[in-house]
Amino acid sequence: MGNALEFTDDNFQQQVLESPVPVLVDFWAPWCGPCRMIGPTIEELSAENAGTFRVGKVNVDENQQLAMTYHVASIPTIMIFNGGQLVQQFMGVQQKARLQQALDEVKSA
Repeated sequence: MGNALEFTDDNFQQQVLESPVPVLVDFWAPWCGPCRMIGPTIEELSAENAGTFRVGKVNVDENQQLAMTYHVASIPTIMIFNGGQLVQQFMGVQQKARLQQALDEVKSA
């Protein structure tokens, strides 16, 4: 894993819900082809938004409680949290520009 953080059942509360900055979370699994396709995009967003956002991934195979809590029915599912609240959600592979636009919208809200 590169720049993106790894969120788990154990650290999600502190790293995401209590984060002082907005957080983009990619729910994924290693065996998921579309998840691997969007992986480089997630890494780029992490590097390009360092300091203003947290960007990380949740392996749904290893963190099934989080997947159930947030009703992740298909992967990849990308969620953006701000102030501990889910504010945006995307399912499937997304264009980098669309995800950056969503982050910018959260930042300007």
